[in-house]
Amino acid sequence: MAAAEFSGELPPVHFPPGFLWGAAAAAHQVEGGNIHNDWWAWEQAGRVKESSGRACEHWTRYPSDFDLAVSLNHRAHRFSVEWSRIEPKEGEWHDEPVQHYVEVVDALRKRNLEPIVTLHHFTTPQWIASQGGWNNPKIVDAFGRYVERVAKALKGRVRFWATINEPMVYVNMHYLEGIGPPGVRDLRQAFRVTEHMIQAHALAYKILHAHATPDMPAKVSIAMHAGFFVPCRPWHPLDRMVATLTDQVFNVAFIEAITEGRWIAPGIAKVRMPQAKGTLDYLGVNYYGRQFLRAGKGGPGQWVGQGCNLDHHTRQVTERTGMGWDVHPQTIYHILLRWKRLGLPMFILENGTWMDDDAARWRYIARHLYAVGRAMQAGANMLGYCVWSLMDNFEWAHGFGPRFGIIEVDYATQERRIRESGRKLGEVYRTNRLDPTP
Repeated sequence: MAAAEFSGELPPVHFPPGFLWGAAAAAHQVEGGNIHNDWWAWEQAGRVKESSGRACEHWTRYPSDFDLAVSLNHRAHRFSVEWSRIEPKEGEWHDEPVQHYVEVVDALRKRNLEPIVTLHHFTTPQWIASQGGWNNPKIVDAFGRYVERVAKALKGRVRFWATINEPMVYVNMHYLEGIGPPGVRDLRQAFRVTEHMIQAHALAYKILHAHATPDMPAKVSIAMHAGFFVPCRPWHPLDRMVATLTDQVFNVAFIEAITEGRWIAPGIAKVRMPQAKGTLDYLGVNYYGRQFLRAGKGGPGQWVGQGCNLDHHTRQVTERTGMGWDVHPQTIYHILLRWKRLGLPMFILENGTWMDDDAARWRYIARHLYAVGRAMQAGANMLGYCVWSLMDNFEWAHGFGPRFGIIEVDYATQERRIRESGRKLGEVYRTNRLDPTP
């Protein structure tokens, strides 16, 4: 789909009745007071510029936050359960936080918001992190025991599940770039962590289906960060090779493992994983922008080759987000048509941006959403769309500076204010219609 096809001359796109419109959030980023996980320990050790602290106090404010979502015509909400609240010490299970999440789901159902529950969103209990975390094969069964508790508690209440949020982003951030706990930069550990996450997903899939009910069948996925890797120099064969290999490792390998039961770690291992075959009911897709790669020395902190500074891509990169990421709405169209081949429905579980100018935020969201609509016209089977994020929140190593929310949060007073971008998106949600945005 060429850029010229995203002009104001195009007709509006229409979304079907029952399309699940919503927003996403993650426990550690909004709840506040998650003191038993590895990210909290990382923050207290001074490894980031500020601590998550009380975050958005969503742990107590969730009913009024959900009311705001309803006022914006949302029909779904994605959130995550915090494992470290439920099992703060090994084998020490706490019922109160489990009941809290039951009440969260009930509050969503009461407001006719479809709950989408994520079981691991970048945070791991400190007790197992201190034992090696996802690099320790013990974590697979430990994760399964935690999932069993959650599945039993939410039985008959939840249809849509995402077992692990952006597993390959987690691996890259925590075990290659070293900017999250445990701060490792080791390729072999990165591949072991990936293998354990595949195994943990497959185990969770079986547990969630075992606790499903006839009137609430389980629909289980991961939340896949759909990377789109572009050679820095399109004419350079080594840059093209680096982009292709990175795509294989970052995108294809994990999906092949949980659909076909085989996992290939180039140069490290080729593993048959029959227990993981067919453990995907829909594909959860997170998308933010393209990444440019070029051939280079590589080494610790990189899959292969190296990332490319966008400054010299003045023709290809015409706009950036507040995070410095490339803005290229057409790419999400190509991603959805690429993964259409799985024959599974797809669900946008995250798409959004931080822009200092809220009008630019709205243009970003509208153009990407328009591309989703065009992909649907081309045959992509889409279940819904969740914007990232419902509200401003703690953005991991970047702290509270980036503001992705369609609802602004005053962190000093915890007051919420709906942004104009949120109101405009809410009108799309109400009408199931979007006009093209230049």
